[in-house]
Amino acid sequence: MTPRRITPEADEASKRRALLAVFLTIFVSLVGFGIVIPLLPFYARRFQASELQIGLLFASFSAAQLVAAPLLGDWSDRFGRRPVLILSLLGSALSFVILALAPNLFWLFVSRLLDGFTGGNITTARAYIADVSEPEKRARNFGLIGAAFGLGFIIGPALGGGLAVFGLAVPAWAAAGISLLAAAYAFFALPETAHLTPAKRPSPWREMPHLLLHSPVARLLWVNFILWLGFSVYQTTFPLFAHIRFGLGPKEIGYVLAVVGLVGALSQVVLVGRVVHALGEQRTLLLSLVLNIVGLSGAAFTHSLALFYLLVGIATIGGALGLPCLVSLISHSASAAEQGRIQGVSGSLESLARILAPIGGNGALHYSDALPYAAAAALFALAGLIALGLKSSTNRREE
Repeated sequence: MTPRRITPEADEASKRRALLAVFLTIFVSLVGFGIVIPLLPFYARRFQASELQIGLLFASFSAAQLVAAPLLGDWSDRFGRRPVLILSLLGSALSFVILALAPNLFWLFVSRLLDGFTGGNITTARAYIADVSEPEKRARNFGLIGAAFGLGFIIGPALGGGLAVFGLAVPAWAAAGISLLAAAYAFFALPETAHLTPAKRPSPWREMPHLLLHSPVARLLWVNFILWLGFSVYQTTFPLFAHIRFGLGPKEIGYVLAVVGLVGALSQVVLVGRVVHALGEQRTLLLSLVLNIVGLSGAAFTHSLALFYLLVGIATIGGALGLPCLVSLISHSASAAEQGRIQGVSGSLESLARILAPIGGNGALHYSDALPYAAAAALFALAGLIALGLKSSTNRREE
């Protein structure tokens, strides 16, 4: 079956259908992901896993993505976005099958590593959106991925919790089925983008030092890395912080995280396009950093639960505004033939941040419950200083 292709010159209706297809593909796959992740510690406990082993189990996914994301991005430039996206969904489905059948802790690690190695769906979707979006609409369209992410993590855990009453393997089988459904939908409904890069290029890992130090996108990649460090610090320490500071239990924390996900998803759908239209991408990014600094600095030191919720809400809106703008700015700094490679490198840095941040953030709780959020605010301030040095007009190399 030869896939349909969509070109940058396609009519608006065709582009909207393509965007809807990639949104639904990512949304369905993240529902499957969200079903399993909250239950993973309980799976591990069945095999007498220690707290350290559970932490390593979560980190193994990001470690695998750290290695694989640049390669998958490069493949999406050479062979097409669509086959890499389908491959990543099939890899997730197989990983969930292994999870459901796992007889011991070793096979749980195999499951998470496989999902990480094939987990190029988000970075490939970013490259896909860059292919089919006009430059002025990219930030808004990148917000669709964030919305799919937020909604998937609202629906997925709720669905997983409901299915878990029938046995811990049932959510894993459901996640496998949902991932297969997303792969089938992508196969039949998702058109390929117009360009491919047939020439063999050097390994993206070999080019990594140049990309991070000398390329037009270097400064943005460092901002992206620091931002994800900040996000991951406060996100992964939230449950313990809320329990230590306010005495919240698992049920209350789950409700708060669901509301946070909903606020983030709505902000990316409703606010991103309007704010970017009014301020531009770079100023919107700087505004988002200010919102995060204010929200997290206040949250670090307040002992009022109501004020804490308000401040976390401010930071959530800041994140919802900033990430699509940053992804869009990164995409503008790469040519059409480099979108997958650049997004893959960006995704690899995000994975590195998600490995380092939980270790540092939760370790900081040992010294002070305020320290992780204060450190996250400081990271956002550092990102803001770097972002202030960006050229006022993004270097767009669309040739």
